[in-house]
Amino acid sequence: MSLSSVFNIAGTGMSAQTTRLNTISSNIANAETVSSSVDKTYRARHPVFATVMQGANASTGDQGSLFATEDRSGAGVQVLGVVEDQSPLMPRYEPNHPAADANGYVYYPNVNVVEEMADMISASRAFQTNTELMNTAKQMMQKVLTLGQ
Repeated sequence: MSLSSVFNIAGTGMSAQTTRLNTISSNIANAETVSSSVDKTYRARHPVFATVMQGANASTGDQGSLFATEDRSGAGVQVLGVVEDQSPLMPRYEPNHPAADANGYVYYPNVNVVEEMADMISASRAFQTNTELMNTAKQMMQKVLTLGQ
């Protein structure tokens, strides 16, 4: 692995953490939205990541495939998509609420704000770690350039 590929790997990590932070922000923003039906209620969303592998597969010549072999190393991460959490919603009996259904229930999203905040801290620190990694690689490259002086 060359030192320059560190920038690509850290960049993909930062991009993935940005997606993670955006979905967390969306979840927190919609944590208290209500609906009168289960189908219309906001559901928490979570990004799905996969490792991008580098190097050529000797048998196929495949570059950057998601399927790892023993002689290959990671080249970053990619976001495969964002999925909805299928855990149950929280029905509450609030017959005076304007969005209550015929039985007096309103449905709240399946968003746990405490878990989302902990996940946000984790994503923020992962982003920060990738930033520090890029800065360290940049400093190393600058030191290499001054060796010949």
